[in-house]
Amino acid sequence: MRLVSDGVEAGRPGPTHAPAYPTLPGVDLVDLHRFTAGQPWADFARMRSEAPVMWHPEPRGGPGFWAVTRYADVRTVNGDPVLYSSERGGILMALAPPGRRHEHLHSASMNALINLDGGTHRQLRREHMPYFTAGYMRELRARVAAEVARRLDAMAVQGEADFVSGFASHLPVFTLCEMLGVPEEDRERFVRWIHFLEMAQQVANEQVDTPLDALTPELMAFIGLFNQNVEEMFAYGREMLLKRRAEPRADLLSAIAHARVDGELLPDEYLDGSWLLIVFAGNDTTRNSLSGAMKLLTENPAERERLLADPSLLPNMVHEVTRLVSPVIYMRRTATADAELGGQRIAEGEKVVMYYGAANRDAAVFPDPDRFDVARPNAEKHIAFGHGPHICIGRLAAQLQLEESYRQILARFPGMSWTGGIDIAPNNFVHAIRRLDVRFAPERRAA
Repeated sequence: MRLVSDGVEAGRPGPTHAPAYPTLPGVDLVDLHRFTAGQPWADFARMRSEAPVMWHPEPRGGPGFWAVTRYADVRTVNGDPVLYSSERGGILMALAPPGRRHEHLHSASMNALINLDGGTHRQLRREHMPYFTAGYMRELRARVAAEVARRLDAMAVQGEADFVSGFASHLPVFTLCEMLGVPEEDRERFVRWIHFLEMAQQVANEQVDTPLDALTPELMAFIGLFNQNVEEMFAYGREMLLKRRAEPRADLLSAIAHARVDGELLPDEYLDGSWLLIVFAGNDTTRNSLSGAMKLLTENPAERERLLADPSLLPNMVHEVTRLVSPVIYMRRTATADAELGGQRIAEGEKVVMYYGAANRDAAVFPDPDRFDVARPNAEKHIAFGHGPHICIGRLAAQLQLEESYRQILARFPGMSWTGGIDIAPNNFVHAIRRLDVRFAPERRAA
C-alpha cells in the first residue's frame, strides 16, 4: 500500500493566476495566537463579502493557499475529491521541514484515512463503518447516558468547576474507548495525549522558528515531554492493534487491526495513522462542541428557556451548536488540474483551504447567521462535519454525546452556566477549548 508521506507535495508557490479578489490587510489565518480568542469571525465576514476565494501567503517557506469562506464554494471543494485531492498534499497546512518536526507524528498524520482519495479511501472507510452506524449508536446510548450522569454527579458537588477537565474532556474518551474496547484502567491516558496533540502545531512552529543554539531549557523540557507522550500514545496503540490481530474481538480496534485494502492488511504506518486519527478526531471535536454549547447557552438565556420549555428542540440545538462552534476550523486540498472556483482561477498544484466556520455563517444559507437559534429551520444544513466522501465518519457519535449531555444538564441543572473563565489553545486547525469555568445552580429534582 503506497504511503501518502512518500509522495506528499509541498505545493506550487502562487498565485499563478491574477487574484480576482484582494488579499485583505490585517487578515492572518496562519498565526496560531490569533485563535486564542476564538475563530476570527469578523475576518471571515469580510472575506465572504470582499474576497471569498482569497490568496493567503504563508510564512516559513510555505507555498501559500486559496482561502475559501463561502458555503457554496466550500461544498464544491469538499464534494469533488477528483479535482481537489486530499492525498496529493495532505489535509494540513505547510509542514515543518525534516529534522525540525516529530517524524513519527508527521508520518502518522499523513498515512491515514483522512488523507486518502478514491477507491483506497472507500475501501478503508467501509472497514470502519459498522461501528459508526445509527444502529450501533442506539446500542451505545445507555452506556453514554450512565457516564454523563456519573460525571455530572462528580462535578456538581464542587459548586464551581472547570467544565473541560471535569466533563467535556472525559466523555468523548469514555465513548471512544467503549467503541475501541480499551480497558477502563487505561482510559485516563487518552485525556493527557489529547492535550499534547493539540499543542503539536505550536511545538512544531517553535522548533522551526527558534535557532538550535537559542532553545531555552523550558522549551527543551516541554519538547521532551511532548515527545514522550506522543511516543507513549503510538506504542500503546501499536500494542493494542497487534493484540487484536492475534485475538480479534467485536470492537473498533479489531476492525482497524483487520482492515484490508486491495486484500492486504494495513502496514504499520497506516496502523499508526489510523490510531492517531481515531484518538484525535474521536475526542477533540466532541469535547470542544460540548464546551461551546455551554458557552452559547449562557450567552443566550432566552434560547436556554426555549429548550427548557420544549425539550423536543434538543436535537436541532445540537445542529445549531455544531454550526456555530465549527470545531474543525479548516481542511486543505490540492488542485489536481486547473480549475475555477467562485470566480477565481486556480492552477494545478495550488493549495485550497476550506474554512468551515466561515461557511457555516454564510447569510446566503443561514439568515442572521451569527444568532444562536435553537429552532433554526435549516440548522442541519451546516457543514461542520464536512461534505461529500470525506464527511466525518464519527458525526453520529458526536451528536449522540451532545444530545445526551444536554438532555441531562438541562433536566438536572437548568441554571448551570459559564462564569466567563476560558482558555483556548493556540491552534488554527481545531477550536481547542482547554478550560471553561462553570457554576452549578441547585439541582432540579422530581417531585
